[in-house]
Amino acid sequence: MKQFMDKDFLLSTDTAKTLFHDYAEKMPVLDYHCHINPQEIAEDRKFNNITQVWLGGDHYKWRVMRSCGVEERYITGDAPDREKFQKWAESLSKAIGNPLYHWSHLELQRYFGYMGALNGDTAEEVWNLCNAKLQEDSMSVRNIIRQSNVTLICTTDDPADTLEWHKKIAEDDSFDVQVLPAWRPDKAMNIEKPDYTDYLAKLASAAGMTEIRTFAALKDALKNRMDFFASMGCCVSDHALNYVMYNPASEEELEAIFAKRMSGGSVSHEEQLKFKTAFMIFVGKEYHKRDWIMQLHYGCKRDNNIFRFNQLGPDTGFDCIDNYAPSASMADFLNALNATDELPKTVLYSLNPNDNASIGTIIGCFQSPDAIGKIQQGSAWWFNDHKLGMTEQMTTLANLGVLGNFIGMLTDSRSFLSYTRHEYFRRILCDIIGGWVENGEYPNDQKTLKEIIEGISYNNAVRYFDFKNL
Repeated sequence: MKQFMDKDFLLSTDTAKTLFHDYAEKMPVLDYHCHINPQEIAEDRKFNNITQVWLGGDHYKWRVMRSCGVEERYITGDAPDREKFQKWAESLSKAIGNPLYHWSHLELQRYFGYMGALNGDTAEEVWNLCNAKLQEDSMSVRNIIRQSNVTLICTTDDPADTLEWHKKIAEDDSFDVQVLPAWRPDKAMNIEKPDYTDYLAKLASAAGMTEIRTFAALKDALKNRMDFFASMGCCVSDHALNYVMYNPASEEELEAIFAKRMSGGSVSHEEQLKFKTAFMIFVGKEYHKRDWIMQLHYGCKRDNNIFRFNQLGPDTGFDCIDNYAPSASMADFLNALNATDELPKTVLYSLNPNDNASIGTIIGCFQSPDAIGKIQQGSAWWFNDHKLGMTEQMTTLANLGVLGNFIGMLTDSRSFLSYTRHEYFRRILCDIIGGWVENGEYPNDQKTLKEIIEGISYNNAVRYFDFKNL
């Protein structure tokens, strides 16, 4: 029997151990998509206790606790932090097979030196150990990032954001990790939302405009803000799409749809699709002009529990996988940009693992010599970033594309302790490739294997995103 989560955790062959310990383990971390708060980096926040850093905003953990019958007051409510931690510890011990079990214990091992198992009986010991460690200067936000060997972070930022915290970080010579904004214009696209006109007023103000009353004016405002984001080092966009749409319409029809919404009218589902198609075509072409990367996250049905949504708001753990498979629409959308040679580098993520094969075939249609692996399948995302999900995503990508060009893992997290997810990913990567080598499916060519492992772990992303000063 192997020891619980020892140094060879998830590494089942000698080759896998070599690939991880000699190559993957030593590589830095490039976190090109996450949801951490740049203000906390600028202010170098220190957390008072482990509940603050672990359970605040983490809807992954909240879902597990709800599945264990924990009352909401211990999850998002006003229960004391010690009691919330106790409920989490009791719930975690039941989550066998869930990646949260592995992630949580990797974080306990790497950041707190705790090699045991967290459960209801050990909760007090772990609580005291972690809280004592968190008082040390080494556990401030910036020092957590440093000790995690992170070189660059891309946050998620709205076009109307002032980016004041990014500016403060960039001007602080004492912190050498780059923290760049990433462009997330969902609010500008979601024309059906009740607060859409209120948001456009905020966007207009940020762009130095008196108002936005036409689609043409919206595009001008977005170009203005893209220029500002670019001046702050942004070269990455990100979109949360319910599904991928391709419903083209004329400029006259689009302006009529926009005018109807701005006058207080409601737009039909078909009109929404036409507007959002035009919006995505517009921003895609602008990304190409600026040499920005376009990331598309789709396949999620959000806010399913209306009762809880009305109480807690969005991003609180009530989303699920959508069974929509948009292979034809995605191909048509990419083709619309490619037809005029305005397709930017693009990374596709579907929350539905059934889309792995369709993505693997779509990306092969639009590759180009102007970038190695110009169109990428993103890492297994959200409900798929577990051992099976990562294995299936990488295996399908290897079967249908070129795994050696893959840009690898991202945290997609709100927690500063989540960088161990890169270790988890790299262990699984090395085990997959190590297994192929030991099975005679790939030669034991250490020079090439080193290049592949180090590339997927870090180097491919550096090349693909072309971040400066890395």
